[in-house]
Amino acid sequence: MYDRFFKRWIDVVLSGLGLVVLAIPMGILAVIIKLDDPGTAIFRQQRMGLHGTSFRLYKFRSMKAGTPDVPTHLMQDPQRYITRVGRFIRRTSLDELPQLWNVFKGDMSMVGPRPALPGQEDLLGQREQYGANDVRPGLTGWAQINGRDRLENPEKARLDGEYVKKQSFGFDAMCLLKTIASVLKSEGVIEGGTGALHRQQDANGR
Repeated sequence: MYDRFFKRWIDVVLSGLGLVVLAIPMGILAVIIKLDDPGTAIFRQQRMGLHGTSFRLYKFRSMKAGTPDVPTHLMQDPQRYITRVGRFIRRTSLDELPQLWNVFKGDMSMVGPRPALPGQEDLLGQREQYGANDVRPGLTGWAQINGRDRLENPEKARLDGEYVKKQSFGFDAMCLLKTIASVLKSEGVIEGGTGALHRQQDANGR
């Protein structure tokens, strides 16, 4: 098993370096977000972490101020709430950069199952069967590079369980490298998640 203390040390080093190197670009992006739509540049949301404990996750705000505080996949038309800058940072995953602070603090890891929302009992229950709730959630993960938003919860949970079994320094490194490639190609990004994909397929008669 991947030594948790070594993994934590790697998380601290990588997230710390990321925060230092990206400090100026992140600051510039924060200003652009505020100029595009007045309000705070950082969005805070409760997520589920290690052993079912909750923590406050940080993201760059990609939706207009005053948007209903509900998960994107439960919105009928999330597109109308997304700002101009928001579309870009979601497509390129730049909105996730503030989570480097979550990694540095110990809420998250660089690689692991993506942190679920408190209301996603189905996903959390399915992950429990695979032991995937017993590792820190990740900035990216095995499910992220194998379908991301296109995956149904059972498949996400299965892949998260697969990660738990395979996790190692080499496997994490591979996940990070593949994440960079996926982000550059904007692979698997669907606004509204799989629910939006199903609505699109229904509209197309498929």
